[in-house]
Amino acid sequence: MPIIIPANSAASGGFEVSNSLRFDKESSAYLNKTLGTPTLTTKNTISVWFKKTRLGSPSQGLVFANGNAGGINLNSTDLLQLYNAGGALRPNRLFRDTSAWYHVVVATDTTLGTADDRLKMYINGVQETSFQARTNPSQNAASNLGTATSHVIGCNNDPANYFSGYMSECVFIDGTALDPTSFGEFDEDSGIWKPIDVSGLTFGNNGFYLEFKQSGTGTDSSGMGADTSGNDNHFAVNNLTAIDQTTDTCTNNFATFNPIDMARWQNNTPQAVLANGALQTGIGSSEKVLLRSTIGVKTGKWYWEAKSDGVSKMLFGVVNLQSGTDANPPADSSNFTGIWYYEGAGTPEFKYYSGASTTSGTVAISSGDILNFALDCDNQTFYIGKNGTYMNSGNPTSGATGTGAINRKFNYASSLFYINGVTEMFASCYVSSTSGSGTAQYNFGNPTFTGTDKSDGNNRGSFEYQPPTGYLALCTANLSETNS
Repeated sequence: MPIIIPANSAASGGFEVSNSLRFDKESSAYLNKTLGTPTLTTKNTISVWFKKTRLGSPSQGLVFANGNAGGINLNSTDLLQLYNAGGALRPNRLFRDTSAWYHVVVATDTTLGTADDRLKMYINGVQETSFQARTNPSQNAASNLGTATSHVIGCNNDPANYFSGYMSECVFIDGTALDPTSFGEFDEDSGIWKPIDVSGLTFGNNGFYLEFKQSGTGTDSSGMGADTSGNDNHFAVNNLTAIDQTTDTCTNNFATFNPIDMARWQNNTPQAVLANGALQTGIGSSEKVLLRSTIGVKTGKWYWEAKSDGVSKMLFGVVNLQSGTDANPPADSSNFTGIWYYEGAGTPEFKYYSGASTTSGTVAISSGDILNFALDCDNQTFYIGKNGTYMNSGNPTSGATGTGAINRKFNYASSLFYINGVTEMFASCYVSSTSGSGTAQYNFGNPTFTGTDKSDGNNRGSFEYQPPTGYLALCTANLSETNS
């Protein structure tokens, strides 16, 4: 069952976070910095927001110092672990929601007499009290974090353990143990934990504030690892490019693909390989996989893009909530309903499920072409284009007329596909491969392919082609306005 992001899953209103940095294991992406003389070695605080895009093995490092002696990582079973000052915490909670942003605060104060108070971990504003494993530091033990040693963000100094996902608002406080209210607050209306402005905090000698916005003072201030605390503790950027600086943040959550919501056929053990922030798909040999977006919509008008890099068989389109429960690949099944444009061997086709309907297409798709998708839930129409020109002479702004729309207005109860306001629709990608070669990249407004500079009517997202008038990027800031 897919995870449907509610309108308030990324808090809106108040302080807005503009940027995140997208890390990817396949790229070996990370930041690093050797810090100077600390303010204190017994007190410090880490605060970071993250959205993971990979589950399970291997472990994924978030923030680490002095080799693997101190830091935060997600282990191979999706548990969050803290190591610092000779102590360790491993809460019982699992971190498997790839559609959500998490906020973790770690406060260290080894001067305290009560052993359990020396290391504290907070998740989304609430202190963790239930642990699989706990080792308290000795009183007055020196922290590994914040000392004059190498620090890395996005891995744990083990080349195999890179983080896959997004980070924003990465903060280190040297010399003070703070609670989460210094970094966030609960929204009065939704109860969602959301960030606040931290620029006025006292950071200490080795403190830093990484906004990933390419600004700061001093040497290396223009990079994505720029420190904006005023300390000029800028981090070097490794295997990251400008496209990895995104607007998918803890205050505006964009759609990605969901590794939890994955239907597999033919070979049930392998999974689709998700990379580049869960926006790039690829599969192994003799594999058939359906992927669905983390955001489902039932009202409004929505736009996204995709690019194929040569997967042998791929269907780009939309599916409904019920799709993917059948034991077979897309076929004439009442448990699988969708509309796709089929790219692969032979003649391109529009495909409709359920039911037995396929319609030959006229537009061939080559590797590198950009596909345009415009979903109008209000008028029950769906448009597919290539490189900015819509197929069937489609006009996404034609409203109820549905000029050139690629859809069929049949009732799901009669086993035919129906775009309506009852069940959510999801962007989808169905991949079938015998060789395991090729990938496809999607852009829901947080792009993975270059040349994107066109936003929607709310000035959100970044696309290769201009979204049609009235069509919006799939993100929670737009969702809250349209589907509330």
